[in-house]
Amino acid sequence: MAKGYWIGRVDVTDPEGYKEYVAANAAVFRKFGARFLVRGGTFEAPEGHPRSRNVVLEFADYATALACYHSPEYQAAKALRDGRSEADMLIIEGYDGPQPS
Repeated sequence: MAKGYWIGRVDVTDPEGYKEYVAANAAVFRKFGARFLVRGGTFEAPEGHPRSRNVVLEFADYATALACYHSPEYQAAKALRDGRSEADMLIIEGYDGPQPS
């Protein structure tokens, strides 16, 4: 079964306030078995319009990734992010098929 992912691109406008969101989302991510694959870090954006922060979270599957986002716990944490950042969020199913050889 293919894993599920959140891909978030964020511009934080209130760094101090944003820390409340980061603290609140930890328990939710733990509950849904999320694992950070990317959390900030150096990047290059050769195409498109980048944001200052990039995050990729891995979940056991797509359904779990969706359930986490729509859970009351995450929506409460997200409310702490609203107004303190601008974000683009994508929830996507991973690929389990053949790879180039």
